[in-house]
Amino acid sequence: MTLRQFREKKGLTQAELGNRVGLKQTTISQYENGSRTPTLAMAKKLSDVLEISLDDFFSLNFISK
Repeated sequence: MTLRQFREKKGLTQAELGNRVGLKQTTISQYENGSRTPTLAMAKKLSDVLEISLDDFFSLNFISK
């Protein structure tokens, strides 16, 4: 699954996910399109909100196709 798919599975928009972890919607978009990669600390926050393990998070295909 991609980051986008996990986000959508939780019923969140990019802006909602960003608000929950303290990022702008544009940063979430950059993570989803592969132009930016989250830090370990941000990956932890994102995985907590998405309710997935860090292992699962780092195995994500960040680019939503």
